[in-house]
Amino acid sequence: MSAVRTYRWQSPSNIALVKYWGKKGIQLPANASISFTLDTCHTDTKLTAKLSEGNPQLNVHVNGQLKESFKPKIEQFIERASVRYPVLSHLDLDLETSNTFPHSSGIASSASGMSALALCLCSYLRDSDLLQGEFMQEASILARLGSGSACRSVYGDLAVWGEHKDVVRSSDEYAVPFTDFHEVFSDYRDTILLVHKGTKSVSSTVGHGLLEGHPFAEKRFELAEANMSSLLIALNSGDLDRFIEIVEDEALMLHAMMMTSSPSFILMEPGTVAIIKKIREFREQNAIPVAFTLDAGANVHVLYPAKFEEQVLNFVDKELVSYCEGGSYLCDTVGKGPRELTC
Repeated sequence: MSAVRTYRWQSPSNIALVKYWGKKGIQLPANASISFTLDTCHTDTKLTAKLSEGNPQLNVHVNGQLKESFKPKIEQFIERASVRYPVLSHLDLDLETSNTFPHSSGIASSASGMSALALCLCSYLRDSDLLQGEFMQEASILARLGSGSACRSVYGDLAVWGEHKDVVRSSDEYAVPFTDFHEVFSDYRDTILLVHKGTKSVSSTVGHGLLEGHPFAEKRFELAEANMSSLLIALNSGDLDRFIEIVEDEALMLHAMMMTSSPSFILMEPGTVAIIKKIREFREQNAIPVAFTLDAGANVHVLYPAKFEEQVLNFVDKELVSYCEGGSYLCDTVGKGPRELTC
């Protein structure tokens, strides 16, 4: 009988500041991106693996419930990862996973989920003496094959994915940690306003595909590269005004690309637009450096330095919570990355 091994990892979601939108090849980015790693928004995954004695079996449980609908994406991921590590296609796998935040609502649940799974698989490969390189880099490579943004979630604080002239060792194959940032960003806050908790009307995979043949695609990639260079300088110097300008431009550009694709999609809700306007008014009236960003959904990430937390949360409660579904929002902070847990 083959040895049964069990691993458990907790891996965070992340929120991109310069957005990855558009693919080439097998899960390679059309432009470089950088993200804050979150803390409270994470996935807890336990994986039990053993060499199969027949046809490999896969069972997926989400929040304690068997989820057949999740299997095709996991199977595709295993198929891709098996090109690098053939043993993975010969394993019986039992996957138990849960999120601390709503699935498929634009908070990058695939990033935390696929990175947690990749970390579990790398633990198996490590213990089998099959791991080909440094643990976290291999986890980032594998995570990317399941979800592009997942490759950034294996690192804490800030992570860069995609080759860029201003980032040493940057690569399209895996993410690298970005450590050259001002102390003001080390405990940055992200208050996530849940305007819509349900599933997005368009998946990220479909959305990325819409960049093929998009009339503005090449200009978008050019601007993303320039915004990366500018944001890296702002992160290094602590220039919050420039940080806000770039991050908000990136968020709106992401949605502009979706709204001008064919077919087009509008993922913002009326509440999303109202929140954006109120954040800008609050910032101007109070001289508090609060910014918004968006993922590929209706929810709004409110970003600000930790020292302004009390003022911003008061503002959220008084002015913004009415736009949130059920009055719901999440309070998060820049996190230190994944953690291996006891099973």
